[in-house]
Amino acid sequence: MEYHIELPLTREKNAPLLPGDMVYLSGTVYTARDAAHKKLDELLDAKKPLPFPLEDSCIYYVGPTPAAPGQVIGSAGPTTSYRMDAWAPRLLMLGLRGMIGKGQRSDEVIRAMKWAGAVYFGAIGGAGALLAECIKSAEVIAFPELGAEAIRKLTIKDFPVTVVIDSRGENLYKTGRHAYLISGER
Repeated sequence: MEYHIELPLTREKNAPLLPGDMVYLSGTVYTARDAAHKKLDELLDAKKPLPFPLEDSCIYYVGPTPAAPGQVIGSAGPTTSYRMDAWAPRLLMLGLRGMIGKGQRSDEVIRAMKWAGAVYFGAIGGAGALLAECIKSAEVIAFPELGAEAIRKLTIKDFPVTVVIDSRGENLYKTGRHAYLISGER
């Protein structure tokens, strides 16, 4: 199936999505990689406010390159998601509903996703320049000292992603591999 979803992301918007569905996201997403996740965790430990609301938000695991003159952002391809697995369950428990990245996720993250009604979207690695065309604005909102890993607020329009893990924990990396293996037996 194909979906066009206006962010913020909610349990209700996530509910019909299945692994393999093509989704075009529009609205606000926040960027965060390893260093930013560590700082978010420290803020939570210190009971300080986060730089953006987690409830119904979506995080894109990206460290964009600098923008060329006249561009909103540089190349903005996804980074490997498992590097955020240590922090993702806590953020999911606080209302995070979507994550965009590439690669597999841990069982702990998948359990937290099911509890939170969240979805993990895959973006195409190596297509950062093309993905950047879907980013209409970019603003550093926290941790500018982290450079490319600073948290940014992005406004996106028809940002193409694929549902990799749905809100029920169904995982395209497992079902897709199984379907491929079965088709090879014919």
